[in-house]
Amino acid sequence: MSVRAVEDSAVPFRSLFAAACAAFLVVISGVGSASAQTEFNTTAPFALLMDYESGTILYQKDADARMEPASMAKLMTVAVVLDLIRDGALSLEDEFFISENAWRTGGAASGGSTMFAELNSRISVDDLLHSVIIQSGNDASIALAEGIAGTEATFANIMNELSAEIGLNSSHWTNASGLPDPDMYTSARDLANLGRYIIREFPDYYENFSIAEMTWNGITQPNRNGLLEMGIGVDGLKTGHTNAAGYGMVASTTDGGRRLIAVVHGTQSASERTSETRNLLNWGVRGFERIAAYPAGATVGHARIYGGETAEVPLVGEGSIDLYVPRGSRRCLSAQIVYEAPIRPPVAAGQRLAELHVLCDDQIIQSAPLYAGQAVGEGDLVRRATDALFELALGWI
Repeated sequence: MSVRAVEDSAVPFRSLFAAACAAFLVVISGVGSASAQTEFNTTAPFALLMDYESGTILYQKDADARMEPASMAKLMTVAVVLDLIRDGALSLEDEFFISENAWRTGGAASGGSTMFAELNSRISVDDLLHSVIIQSGNDASIALAEGIAGTEATFANIMNELSAEIGLNSSHWTNASGLPDPDMYTSARDLANLGRYIIREFPDYYENFSIAEMTWNGITQPNRNGLLEMGIGVDGLKTGHTNAAGYGMVASTTDGGRRLIAVVHGTQSASERTSETRNLLNWGVRGFERIAAYPAGATVGHARIYGGETAEVPLVGEGSIDLYVPRGSRRCLSAQIVYEAPIRPPVAAGQRLAELHVLCDDQIIQSAPLYAGQAVGEGDLVRRATDALFELALGWI
């Protein structure tokens, strides 16, 4: 049941916009995809724009809908490889064999993007990774999968394990290259979070995503990300295309003094993919003003706990929460905290529980994840009984 109640405590957000925000609302409901209604629009069927530092979503369009990842699945392959290297289970200097499967399925004969690796050759993990990132080499992706796990199917199991750990809840991976498979899918939100994971966890290796070209076997190929050389601060991440999925891109920029991650997918051509991604990033950089709303650790609001040792838990952001408000919209602002009720103990400190929605004229223009500010254990018998009676009499709010 969806219920709307007024938060009775003063919050920094309201103090910043006393004339604009009449109340801070807590909405208890299933947390789903909320499309931001703004002045921006895109021809891409799927799109999302994320603030890297906070995870705040500035724009979304069917961001949770299932879609074919195409070669953007290679970001998951890269994440697995870098994760293994960090754990000491793999080295950049290790060499993997180019099998007939990798050569035939992902090589020149396949007609797809390829490294042009020679059959039965041995290539270092570092060179294979460079090919995956720069050339989108299918043969390189398959060679990495086979070298690590023996088969692509086994490697896909590793992909799905890491995917779950990262929190990619709308993805299922079946191969390392992104070649079409009806059982493989992802979402724009998951791709943005995957890009965020790579940038955050592997900053030293991330610089390779901005390399302009790579030569292998005497053949030089440019990076397929057409935004890298446009002077708009883009330094990654990955493009993708199949006939069924259309053209897509995960891109990131530091233009304007903060990092943004954009996902655009399903466009009709490579040029449309480039222009729509550029337009989305440019709008994110130019169309917002930054307002420091909540410092790190500040309580944004509270969520009710059913049967807990305390009746509610404070909610905090992931670090500080900066609001990026469309220019000229301060007068229309209000905010909501949205979470799925009832929340039952135990609740761990740092557990994601809710979202902060910032609205303009009742339309969501921004969202940010909220986390438990402290742990909450199970309450005593009296507390559990009281909450049970409360729910029976009034329903959960």
